[in-house]
Amino acid sequence: MENKSLGIVGPPYSGQLPAAARLLLLTSGKRVSQVVHLVAELDIASRLADGPRTAAELAEDTGSHTESLARVLRAATAIELLKELPDGTFALTPLSEMLRGDNPDNVRDIVLFNGGELVGAALAGAMHTVRTGEPAFEHVFGVPFFEYLQTDQESGALFDRAMEHMSRVTARGLTDKIRPERFSLMVDVGGGRGHFLGALLRRTPLTQGVLFDLPGVGPEAERTLAELGVAGRAKFVAGDFFQEVPSGGDAYVLKAVLHNWDDEAALKILSRIGEAMTAGEHSRLFIVEQVIGPSNQWDHAKLLDLDMMIRFGGRERDLWEWRGLIEKAGFELVDTPSTGAWSVLECRRAS
Repeated sequence: MENKSLGIVGPPYSGQLPAAARLLLLTSGKRVSQVVHLVAELDIASRLADGPRTAAELAEDTGSHTESLARVLRAATAIELLKELPDGTFALTPLSEMLRGDNPDNVRDIVLFNGGELVGAALAGAMHTVRTGEPAFEHVFGVPFFEYLQTDQESGALFDRAMEHMSRVTARGLTDKIRPERFSLMVDVGGGRGHFLGALLRRTPLTQGVLFDLPGVGPEAERTLAELGVAGRAKFVAGDFFQEVPSGGDAYVLKAVLHNWDDEAALKILSRIGEAMTAGEHSRLFIVEQVIGPSNQWDHAKLLDLDMMIRFGGRERDLWEWRGLIEKAGFELVDTPSTGAWSVLECRRAS
């Protein structure tokens, strides 16, 4: 991307910028996030799906003030979220294509959640976490995160949709790593609505599945499993994974669960799975999480780690931390997982 005002070519955060300019750009993160959030909330991308349009046309469609919206759209072109054409109309870019509602890979709900007031207010209270080690979310809102979502139905529904989209997108590559055809009964612990378990079962016609989560998830989970065509081989079981998980599985899955918890709580969950898993050299536990990569390199997990700390008191973990936690629970890694993206940590009982 060309930055004509500074006479350089390159991304705005690149090392080609003077240190002071880079630092000031980094402090603009809230502004950038707000631009993305506004474009997502007004569903501009879907409104441009049939071709470029003017700010006035988009303002009329969205019930917005024309000049104000035009300035937001212009800001969106500075971060390559939109493109302004010579005739003054605005068009989609590869980034905004990911906000289109008709794009099955869209991340609009995740953008809306991450850029919304719930996340913003917790991040604004981050100093409380830094000073005390306590989750800022509970300090700001008065209750733990998941308890709050039970009372705020709109935020809870948005969070569920965001997690559903994440499961759909991440499932595609991860099922290849898990190879569910190796197992007779897979138990997805804390599996939400069941998109990931459904993707695993659709890969193999013989494997049975159990989706385990809190009781309130049941109706939606059963609908999802039916929509994915695996209801005949999968059942929903309700419960509390700190107390007990369904027994008899030769494969257990924990996807995006353990990063919500500190090591003490995560160890309890792993211990319950160890108690429930069938004995045998082929039994496996699959932990699907981010693995923080080396220092001094870009890694989105390093930022997600702050979300976990501020929101739940949980954490993302590097490979050394994962090994320590897994070994304390009586498991061992089968191989070395990748870093810098969603990874599958395949574990077996320690020999």
